[in-house]
Amino acid sequence: MRRRGRTARRGLVAATAVVLTAGAVAGCEAKETGAGGPLIKISQAPQKAPAAPPSKPSAPPTHSAPPAKPAPPRVEQQPKPARPAARTVVRMAPGSRGDHVRDLQARLRQLGLFGRNPTGYYGSVTAGSVTAFQKKHGLAPTGKVTDPVLTALRARTRQPTRMELYPPTSRPPAAPDPRCTTGRALCISKSSRTAVWMVDGKIRQAMDVRFGSAYTPTREGRFKVNFKSRHHHSTLYDTPMPYAMFFSRGQAVHYSADFAARGYAGASHGCVNVRDKATIAKVFAEIRPGDKVIVYK
Repeated sequence: MRRRGRTARRGLVAATAVVLTAGAVAGCEAKETGAGGPLIKISQAPQKAPAAPPSKPSAPPTHSAPPAKPAPPRVEQQPKPARPAARTVVRMAPGSRGDHVRDLQARLRQLGLFGRNPTGYYGSVTAGSVTAFQKKHGLAPTGKVTDPVLTALRARTRQPTRMELYPPTSRPPAAPDPRCTTGRALCISKSSRTAVWMVDGKIRQAMDVRFGSAYTPTREGRFKVNFKSRHHHSTLYDTPMPYAMFFSRGQAVHYSADFAARGYAGASHGCVNVRDKATIAKVFAEIRPGDKVIVYK
């Protein structure tokens, strides 16, 4: 009995070993059951940790918007005050003096509205010329120069030359008498109140002149220079007569300080007065005794 029991146990052990060996070879392919329930599966493959469940994508960070700034209070625009009307500025008027007056007079002369040469003084003659221009072009005839008047005048004239601005005489010299067009002649016009020193028909110098009064008139005609006296003094009238050039019985062409100061408000005692001292000095230096003196209207 004992031998039969040992033999049975040995068979059971062997059978168990065979089963275990077969399971090791088969791996995880077969299912095995026993009296005690399902056997534990044994895998010969290297074991791996179970994969973690996929993580849910994280939501993008939410940036909170900055709090809205309160709107500034609405300020109603106040209407701008109306600008005052531009004041008319008078640029020139009677009594004005200077180069700007010369320019005005030269431009008026170009239009035939100013019958004299520029003097730089705004007197009644200039005011009359401005008034004539204003009437002709539909402007208020005030006789005064404002910006609109200047603009209209400049649009109709050109820039005056220096000779036009600074002529040697206040009035344009008259056409020379035919007797003055040959040789050396001092040609004196009563109508234009000018004298020109001419050599062979060409004007060398021009001067403003003044004549004698109705009671002591300057004689007209053809004469010649009798003699010259640079620092002459009249014994008859007790008055200086610088740069005197005598041509007819005591009548002479000479510089007059009174003429330079008073203009045509006065008169001579028959002589031909010159008011530009520098010019008469040049003529005195060139004229010789015997040169012609022609006085005409």
